[in-house]
Amino acid sequence: MNYFRKAFKIILWGLGSFIAFLVVYVILAFSLSKISTTKENVMAKDTVSIYILTNGVHTDIVMPLKNEQIDWSREVLFENTLSKDTSFNFLSLGWGDKGFYLETPTWADLKASTAFKAAFGLSSSAMHATFYKNMKEGNDCYRINISKEQYARLIDYVKKSFKYDDQSKLQFIKTDLVYGKNDAFYEGTGKYSLFHTCNTWANNSLKCCGQKAAWWTPFDSGIFCHYQK
Repeated sequence: MNYFRKAFKIILWGLGSFIAFLVVYVILAFSLSKISTTKENVMAKDTVSIYILTNGVHTDIVMPLKNEQIDWSREVLFENTLSKDTSFNFLSLGWGDKGFYLETPTWADLKASTAFKAAFGLSSSAMHATFYKNMKEGNDCYRINISKEQYARLIDYVKKSFKYDDQSKLQFIKTDLVYGKNDAFYEGTGKYSLFHTCNTWANNSLKCCGQKAAWWTPFDSGIFCHYQK
């Protein structure tokens, strides 16, 4: 009888600790996401337009496909998409857990093992690249004008999020589990976790180029609340 009482107490303690952790996590995520970092002034007349784009859960950073600073199509190849189309003007990039990207096309497909590994940094990461011809601004897509120097910092940040092979080429992930005809996956650096999510990555990309961002956020709403008018 004492054995069952001790086991029950351990279970209750574990459950209580887990609930307390979730409550603290949500409170921190909400409060810290409301604190905005300081935006750098853009003095240059010649600027670069980037975008933040969300699907309601995940935030991507969208950049011009090519300008005098970089031609992304030389690194993120059109031939790695199903369409092979070369008539695009923008490249959208997002970082995230490889298991989520490749094994969870819908929330109904989410496995407990995938979620557990992602939450505690036990799996690898991937970069998701999507080509667009046009960007439509709205509540899910905001344009941000940055200087060329700021864009150079963003380019460096994004490049460091990819894994490269011995020939200094991006490590393409060959898979049929793409989202459409104009996207592809690549091996990423770093580990996804509850404290460093896909949205944390996007938020940090804005920080690196001196734009408004949350102090910390695991959610897309923590980024977009600073851009909503």
